[in-house]
Amino acid sequence: SPLPGDSYGVLPRPCRALVLLNPQSGSGRALDDFQAVVQPMLAEAEVATTIFITERPHHAHEKVRDEDLSQWDTLVIMSGDGLLYEVVNGLMERPDWKDTMKKPLCILPGGSGNALAASINYYSGYDHVAKKKLLTNCTFILCKGLHTQMDLVSLSMASGKRLFSFLGFGWGFISDVDIDSEKYRWLGSARFTLGTLQCLAKLRVYQGRLSYLPATPEQGPLPAPRDPHVPTTNGQVGHILPPAGTETPDSLPTDSLLAPLGQPVPAHWTVVPEEEFVLVYAIYQSHLGTNLLMAPGARLHDGCIHLFYMKAGISRVALLKLFLAMSRGTHLDLNCPHLCYVPVRAFRLEPRVAAGIMTVDGEALACEPVQG
Repeated sequence: SPLPGDSYGVLPRPCRALVLLNPQSGSGRALDDFQAVVQPMLAEAEVATTIFITERPHHAHEKVRDEDLSQWDTLVIMSGDGLLYEVVNGLMERPDWKDTMKKPLCILPGGSGNALAASINYYSGYDHVAKKKLLTNCTFILCKGLHTQMDLVSLSMASGKRLFSFLGFGWGFISDVDIDSEKYRWLGSARFTLGTLQCLAKLRVYQGRLSYLPATPEQGPLPAPRDPHVPTTNGQVGHILPPAGTETPDSLPTDSLLAPLGQPVPAHWTVVPEEEFVLVYAIYQSHLGTNLLMAPGARLHDGCIHLFYMKAGISRVALLKLFLAMSRGTHLDLNCPHLCYVPVRAFRLEPRVAAGIMTVDGEALACEPVQG
């Protein structure tokens, strides 16, 4: 059921969809599942498909960045979250990104990590399901043609990279599980269970400073109005953009809440007193995986980053209990003193040394200071 205040668009009929499909994703069944489950439903709903099979990393990124997409009403990603991450960043590199980003995107779960598909299934009020049932539910949403807005988070790295993320940014335990378990891709989503147990055995602590701008009730979830006379920065050290409103038509959106990474965070931010963490995870959707309901209160465009961090000193047993509770979204009810949750509008993480893997939307990044 649509949430109050949500505006829904409807795709035209007949509808033309470009389907970007990674045949290697998950346990390698995406193409078979597309032909067996998705294609018959789409045919009945008058959705005409053009299938583009990705043959290598960045293939989808290049296609959506360079091609004329005007002949399609929607871009459908049949894969895990990694392929959608490629597509979003490819679209944001286009000179006409502002218009192209209005084209509806659809995710059909075909990977081992299908967090966005599980989140949309949850927002739509469907029962918690996985595998073929989740694929059927997501295809049904595409058949109905309903679409609405989704938040993107702008991430700036110390190296000057700017990335756009739809799911989450992580450092520590969860990112280690994600990347270490890649070698068990053939297990499907069970790879994360095995990875969790392995990372529990060698539990690591990460040192760094975490700061954030709390999402206070007075501001509400909507971005505060921007003062047109205050210079804004795009997160590159010392590089000040012209004031909002004077940007060139297609320049990327300015990070109006952030100070440059080389400078201290703004005075009204909160700096976490602890500097030793087991994990830091900033998630903007409800689900971290098909069976991990991490932020039950999250919505597609709530203007909010749901920041979780776990302080050092937690026992393996307590950590395992939290992960088991997360399958039902009840981990916060355990009131674990080591687990903190705060809704924020922006955050910064400065690792003391370049230790551990960072992940964005499940993809590995080098460890360096980052803010979003």
